[in-house]
Amino acid sequence: MRRGVHTSRLLCVMSLLPGVAAGQARGSLAVGAGRVHYEDSIRFSSAAISPAFEFDSPTLTANLWGTFASLPFGRWSSQGRADLWTVTPPAFGGLRLGVETIGAGTIRTDGGWSAAAHGIAEVLWAAPRWGIGVGAGPSAGWIAGAPSVTALHTRGRMWARIGAATYSVSAEPTRFLGAWFTDVSAAVALSTGPVTTSLWASRRLSTTYGSRSAGSALVQVFPTSTVAIELGGGSYLPEPYQGLPRASYVTVGIRLFAVSPRPAAQSHARTLRWPPLIPERRGDSVIVRFRMEGAAAVAIAGDWDDWRPRDLRPLGADLWEGALSLRPGTYHFNLQVDHRDWVVPGGVAIADGLGGMVGVLVVP
Repeated sequence: MRRGVHTSRLLCVMSLLPGVAAGQARGSLAVGAGRVHYEDSIRFSSAAISPAFEFDSPTLTANLWGTFASLPFGRWSSQGRADLWTVTPPAFGGLRLGVETIGAGTIRTDGGWSAAAHGIAEVLWAAPRWGIGVGAGPSAGWIAGAPSVTALHTRGRMWARIGAATYSVSAEPTRFLGAWFTDVSAAVALSTGPVTTSLWASRRLSTTYGSRSAGSALVQVFPTSTVAIELGGGSYLPEPYQGLPRASYVTVGIRLFAVSPRPAAQSHARTLRWPPLIPERRGDSVIVRFRMEGAAAVAIAGDWDDWRPRDLRPLGADLWEGALSLRPGTYHFNLQVDHRDWVVPGGVAIADGLGGMVGVLVVP
């Protein structure tokens, strides 16, 4: 596998964003420290500052982050990544076409640098509780003083939501420098109250480049709505395009959000004429209301009961209401209109990063 000078990838882990977040645009800044152990026995500690920004809409998701961190021997490294994902509205029985583009780069104070670019086009089918996607595209990498490389990257993936957890698996066969390797990955993200937990496991399979495994975990604790304490650890596979070697790590940091990623509970209509609503308590129930113009029937399905649709009752003037028995916490939901179309209210819609959209409901 193509290898370059040891560049710090601790920054990637320290700048991870929440596995479950709400809202349509979020900015944050993290300050943290960690310990890295490369596979060739190099060990060092590092401090880092990491800004990040996310934007979600029904057809576009953008993730940008950067880091500035200390390296051994008085060196420093700046690293950045931009991930843009766009998808068409559902058509032809729920099928969608998606395109993802990724750019990443690292610059060190000793003059070293590297960069990578990836593009993939996908065909997706996303239901409220699960989905699949298949795609392919080119990848390329550059390292200072070394020839550039290109590769064919293919991807198949599946995901499912069960209760408060989201599960995903993927297989990514890649034709790199005349030989194949396949990365097989599995992940789970769980949000319970003020704690978000994300787990990853991956295995690289190749008769040419060798097979190896990696795994990691990230726990975020929100003492307030705009502050998260982040604890992470594990290992990651080598990144061949920038020559980043395999390493293990532990990190700890504090992330400050410009806008709360866990807003007050509210729901929003498909049109801007219906303002956001804060669910009201009625006895032991939470009351939610939505305006759906021209709908003959509306149902709500969420992770509180394994995504089973529950009919809302009409109030007239295209207004629909439902009573839910929910404990305080963060929940995810979709609406089903006329027993066939799945709709996520735009004001609380977020892209789950897996090809679908989901609404967020916070019960205080």
